[in-house]
Amino acid sequence: MRVWPGNAYPLGATWDGEGVNFALFSENATGIELCLFDRPLGEKETYVIPIRERTHGIWHAYLPDVRPGQLYGYRVHGPYAPEEGQRFNPAKLLIDPYAKAISGPVEWNDALFGYTIGDERMDLVWDARDSAPFVPKSVVVDSSFAWGDDRHPRTPWSHTVIYECHVKGLTIRHPDIPPELRGTYLGMASDSIIDHLTELGITAVELMPVHQFIVERRLVEQGLTNYWGYHSIGFFAPDVRYATSGRYDQVSEFKTMVKRFHSAGIEVILDVVYNHTGEGHHLGPTISLRGFDNTAYYRLDPENPRYYTDFTGCGNSLNMLHRRTIQLIMDSLRYWVQEMHVDGFRFDLAPVLARELHEVNRLGRFFAIIQQDPIMARTKLIAEPWDLGHGGYQIGNFPRGWTEWNGKFRDAVRCFWRGDEGQISELAYRLAGSSDVYGEHRRHATGSINFITCHDGFTLHDLVSYEQKHNEDNGEGNRDGHNDNLSCNWGVEGPTENAEINEIRERIKRNFLVTLAFSQGVPMITAGDEMGRTQQGNNNAYCQDNDISWVDWNLDQLRRDLLNFTRRVFSIRRKNPVLRRRAFFHGKLVPGESEKDLTWLRPEGGEMAEADWHDPSQHVLGMLIHGQATDEVDERGRLISGDTLLLIVNGGAAPREFTLPDLETPGLWREFVDTSQPAKKRYLDPGKLTVAPHSLILMNYQEA
Repeated sequence: MRVWPGNAYPLGATWDGEGVNFALFSENATGIELCLFDRPLGEKETYVIPIRERTHGIWHAYLPDVRPGQLYGYRVHGPYAPEEGQRFNPAKLLIDPYAKAISGPVEWNDALFGYTIGDERMDLVWDARDSAPFVPKSVVVDSSFAWGDDRHPRTPWSHTVIYECHVKGLTIRHPDIPPELRGTYLGMASDSIIDHLTELGITAVELMPVHQFIVERRLVEQGLTNYWGYHSIGFFAPDVRYATSGRYDQVSEFKTMVKRFHSAGIEVILDVVYNHTGEGHHLGPTISLRGFDNTAYYRLDPENPRYYTDFTGCGNSLNMLHRRTIQLIMDSLRYWVQEMHVDGFRFDLAPVLARELHEVNRLGRFFAIIQQDPIMARTKLIAEPWDLGHGGYQIGNFPRGWTEWNGKFRDAVRCFWRGDEGQISELAYRLAGSSDVYGEHRRHATGSINFITCHDGFTLHDLVSYEQKHNEDNGEGNRDGHNDNLSCNWGVEGPTENAEINEIRERIKRNFLVTLAFSQGVPMITAGDEMGRTQQGNNNAYCQDNDISWVDWNLDQLRRDLLNFTRRVFSIRRKNPVLRRRAFFHGKLVPGESEKDLTWLRPEGGEMAEADWHDPSQHVLGMLIHGQATDEVDERGRLISGDTLLLIVNGGAAPREFTLPDLETPGLWREFVDTSQPAKKRYLDPGKLTVAPHSLILMNYQEA
């Protein structure tokens, strides 16, 4: 095997058409061996190649006789001194942190651990067993792909509707997808899925983690799995579990999926986990970063470097104080944009990435680098604005250019529609775009990702069917998952034959969907909610790769009605620019004039007064949006007018009369939506109408 010096850049294994350049970082290693394999598991390496060249902490070599498809891994020599934070062990084969593909999942065995399991000193004792038979191999890939005229849709945030989904969960039970494609990237790219999304008005799919991930040993031994995938081990590698049975085709199949989505005008956003890795705490396995350079890649306890600083609840946190760790993340992000053509990212536990020391620094280096990066600056950036560390709840504090999952929207809407008192003021803020959260830092209404549900917690159907979590199948004695779900079962826990309860449950589901569609901000639907998907009360289905988590496409009439209703309300949103503002409402259409862009109405008529906002018994509110209250322009820069809309909500248990406003121009109010009678349409003169309990009405004004 010929070995040439090669180059320190780019990192990873790079095929140039003639050979492969290998480059990896370790500033504390004393020696590194590149190991080549013929098979992914169960085999000893066929070649062991010491890497001699080292440039600024980058070890590199060029092999002119290696081709795409080659399996490889590394063995790294250095001190094993956990008390000092050093955990080198050349007996442990390591996955390349820059691997573009990984051959398969980890096969659990005691040999994966750098220490001797069972010794009374645990991780302080070095272990000499070879882990190669149990570690999946990194794969050299050929990055060429026929992208053709593929381009990023670049949908404006104000026009974006996000669909959070799981590659396998969305496709595995779809009857119109060929069986061999179900559960895969190519299944996602099928006409059936794309047609479903376009009919809903979806403009972006947000894929739950597709980076190669580890399933925890505890789950494997319980017969469960890490279905969600928030345990990454390969930041560049699309997970092989979602590929078809071809030989390491996950890269090209992922690209095919992206290209198909782009052809349909749908963006692809990845849910990414850069805050920790699947190697866990100090008693975890040595599979990748830990073995390359533990002190560089992980946040260690400064008082005792044997242990890890954990802001994630997953055992470790990446070391955002080290430039090479930041480079790893940035290189990964740029790779997914440039090579894989994705359009944006949702950052799991994003405050971890801003922790310069212990506190969250809103202008931390990571965010400054992203804002200055010409590639990343044009992508969609979404933060999950909380982590498990002190001061980790950072909603509203991310820099301009970022959007955030708005947990305050979720909680306010849930509380209002289950009938809690004193929610009118909070609901009004959420309907109008959450200016109290995002206005302080001169951000826009589109900084808010509005959602009622997400992968974590109850589904929409379960939110109106259960008041207690039912996570027994997770094997943790129902101790896992949230206890306060802000849900209501409306009289019976779980399924019931009671027609009255079922009717109110369907009405509340419609209320949630309409509130989501007609609020300012960016709506996010969780896969299956539009069809009444249930997890049977499980609010933490992270380990359930089965019918509990999968979308059921077998629709009865009730579920089909909900799907058609969801399509209709998001179509209304799409056609009315006053529901898609970028800026917050100003109060006046034009400075100096009396006409308002937004008016809050009392049920008895007239504007809400200060006392009305503080009345805990008030459950009824009108939101009048002027048709000129848009900030959308045509190609010539002219303002696009919309309909004058009136949204009326009644979160109480009693019907209420509401006085329709009498506008200056003669006309009629036309009813778009009444969640108490979804099939009914009416034209009404200004005057009074009755709003049913637990219902919502949307109307527009038709001038005579």
